[in-house]
Amino acid sequence: MGLNDPQWGNKNSGGPPDLEAVLRDLNKKITDLFGGKGGGSGGGRSPMNFSGGMGMVVAVVVLIWVASGFYIVDASQRGVVLRFGKYVEATQPGPRWHLPFPIESVEVVSLSQVRTVEVGYRDNVKNKMLKESLMLTDDENIIDIQFAVQYFLKDPADYLFNNRAPDENVRQAAETSIREIVGKNKMDFVLYEGREQVAAATTKLIQEILDRYKSGILVSKVTMQNAQPPEQVQAAFDDAVKAGQDRERQKNEGQAYANDVVPKAKGAAARLMQEAEGYRQRVVANAEGDSSRFKQVLVEYEKAPAVTRERMYLDTMQQIFASSSKVMVDQKSGNSLLYLPLDKLIQSTNPGATLPEAASAAGRPANNAEQIAPQPAALNEPPTPNIREGLRSREREARP
Repeated sequence: MGLNDPQWGNKNSGGPPDLEAVLRDLNKKITDLFGGKGGGSGGGRSPMNFSGGMGMVVAVVVLIWVASGFYIVDASQRGVVLRFGKYVEATQPGPRWHLPFPIESVEVVSLSQVRTVEVGYRDNVKNKMLKESLMLTDDENIIDIQFAVQYFLKDPADYLFNNRAPDENVRQAAETSIREIVGKNKMDFVLYEGREQVAAATTKLIQEILDRYKSGILVSKVTMQNAQPPEQVQAAFDDAVKAGQDRERQKNEGQAYANDVVPKAKGAAARLMQEAEGYRQRVVANAEGDSSRFKQVLVEYEKAPAVTRERMYLDTMQQIFASSSKVMVDQKSGNSLLYLPLDKLIQSTNPGATLPEAASAAGRPANNAEQIAPQPAALNEPPTPNIREGLRSREREARP
């Protein structure tokens, strides 16, 4: 069926409805809603119906506008109310209401959310940012450091109004702080034993900078991801580290050896000192004892010189012959029969000899006995000159 067909638009034709009829019905409904003509009659418009419909519409719109001011703040959040863009108050958790837009608006800020800023790398430690990571130490060495800063909010108003780019502010403050801390320390301290101290000092300095700018940010932790020399000198640095470790190992070995030898030497020296002191005390005591004994002997000698000399002579001879294997023969008796205790003599000369051996030695021929004791004929020989002189001196001393 073409558009020029006279049956186009009829209800019985089954085609689309007449557009003018549709617009006319819509216009009629709108007019009825706002109190216009009703039922197609030619009566005039009712002012009361029109004002009542408009009031209802206004009431609905006002109700919707007022309801748009309600909002809910979670326990980990704070609401910041702005009136024409100016800060009014910070609301606590719970259902809240503010004057709807465009008079007031609200910004809900999370305080418990931990935010992370990366310095020296992005997303991965392999994706380095050399402009941020390369730093100069106190001993003029260059090191490569990557670390992350974790923070959360402590004042939502300061966070919203005093920060244009909060993450960038934290990153710049962290970079400034780490460069200052690294520049005051040696390379070995930063890379090895002092990493925790560097992180703690950096955290404190970052917080001081952010508080100075009233950023409303609280730094919770600084995590050192990587700290090493630049890749260009990594091999040489590894060799230097190995040499340092060998030096420390040798120092420890030397210290261990010293700890083992020095106490022993001190103990030996102390022992020698004590032995020397004991020897000195013993010698002094013996000397004092000999001196005291000599004084006592001198007193007795002055009383009876001859008796004292005789007693001293006998004591001296007893001491001399007590440790010697000698046989004393009395020449004045004139007895040619001698008794030689060969078993006692053999035992005194050879303590390990047994009694049977002593008995066998006693039963040996006379030529063996002659080797032990002198011949009887030799006993009748006159004394030697030295013996004669000794006897004469004793006889002189024995005279009154």
